[in-house]
Amino acid sequence: MQVSIPEASRRLAQLVRSAQAGDEVLIAEGETPVARLLPIARATTPGETAGQARIILDWLEHHPVPVGNRRSAEEIDAAIAAERTAWD
Repeated sequence: MQVSIPEASRRLAQLVRSAQAGDEVLIAEGETPVARLLPIARATTPGETAGQARIILDWLEHHPVPVGNRRSAEEIDAAIAAERTAWD
């Protein structure tokens, strides 16, 4: 997402949360991007490693997939199978 400097000033807390969630936040002067807001990689807690199912499920709970982009397991499996077939 790209926002103007005045808008970034008004919405800083929201933009920081967006960056923490993995969204790219560009701050622009006019139409020209001049800065990028990036999250600092958080340290994992003891016993936690990136990619664990619980971490992914917690993230999805707080950042749900938009309704128009949701697919069933069957649709995902079919897309994977079609992609693999295309490789041959």
